[in-house]
Amino acid sequence: MTPRPRRFRHTLKTLHLWLGLSLGVVLALVTLSGSVLLFEQPLFAAGHPELASRPLPDLATQGASLRQVLASPDAKALRGLSFPDAELPVWEGNARGGDRIYFDATTGEPLLHRTKSGDGLLLLLDWHTHLLTGEVGETVLGVVAFAGLFMLFSGVWLYWPGRRRALKHLKPHANPPVLRWASLHRFVGVAALPLLIVMIGTGTTMAYRGAVRSGLASAFGERGPARPPKIAPGSAPIDWPTVLAAAQAAAPDAQLTRLTLPSKDNGTLVLRLRRPGEWNLAGRSSLWMDPVSATVIGGDDATKLGPGGRLANALFPIHSAAVGGMTWRVVACITGALPLFLLVTGFLFWRARRRRHTPIAA
Repeated sequence: MTPRPRRFRHTLKTLHLWLGLSLGVVLALVTLSGSVLLFEQPLFAAGHPELASRPLPDLATQGASLRQVLASPDAKALRGLSFPDAELPVWEGNARGGDRIYFDATTGEPLLHRTKSGDGLLLLLDWHTHLLTGEVGETVLGVVAFAGLFMLFSGVWLYWPGRRRALKHLKPHANPPVLRWASLHRFVGVAALPLLIVMIGTGTTMAYRGAVRSGLASAFGERGPARPPKIAPGSAPIDWPTVLAAAQAAAPDAQLTRLTLPSKDNGTLVLRLRRPGEWNLAGRSSLWMDPVSATVIGGDDATKLGPGGRLANALFPIHSAAVGGMTWRVVACITGALPLFLLVTGFLFWRARRRRHTPIAA
């Protein structure tokens, strides 16, 4: 009869192997796409210098151009817009279906329409966040990320030779091939474990961000995220320069970053803000406004949240390398390529072992 510890180890080894050769392929391609997307903004700016080199107009001019944007035929497809800034001084419209439309921040003239199916970066973003299959893909992505964490921890469990022999057991070998691939797989998996846990772990929380945010708030005894109130949509025209001026006056130390347009069922205008000290490039603070009267009806300040809320807000900036400067961005980029390295070396180890027909200790 096989001893229970040996059976457990055999089962763990089998799961580690076959998860790696199946879901590990998806994980490797997702993390590799994330490495590219860490440089999405500079790559887009390099491909469209005519957008990035424009002057950044003042807020009053932006408001006047926004009025022209929302009067154009393209406005019907928009869910919201990102404000012009120093890096990209144009309005960036987020259209239904994932397309992006860009408008001149001075005149409101349409400049560029990127379709999700025809733009490499948008296609890569959709793969990285939804596996090209919408909400279903995001759920599957969460399962893949959990499988990735399982492979990391099970790999360390299978490797662990005891505290005294841990470093010696990580020594890379050149030959024979079965030992070469095993030692490379083992060394990178253990040496990069903290970085892989951070990147895959924060990525996992993105797939379940609502539950993670609510769970952290509950764990620290905090209230859940506030929701903007609903107001009846107004029929009067909106004076956008006045609305933007009122928003900036209500939060003079903040940068206006995004706006979510009122809908047919709800006339509330939601503005995203980035207050000093926030890691998220778009900020997690917000203002809720009645756009017809240009009055603020509420909002929330992310810098005044408790530890649970602040931790929830820190996860995405860490994952997307919005903090830590270029050093962390390069480290995160390299980390995103490591699952592919582990997949290849793990496969080569498995194939070499099958060819030899002699098992080697994991």
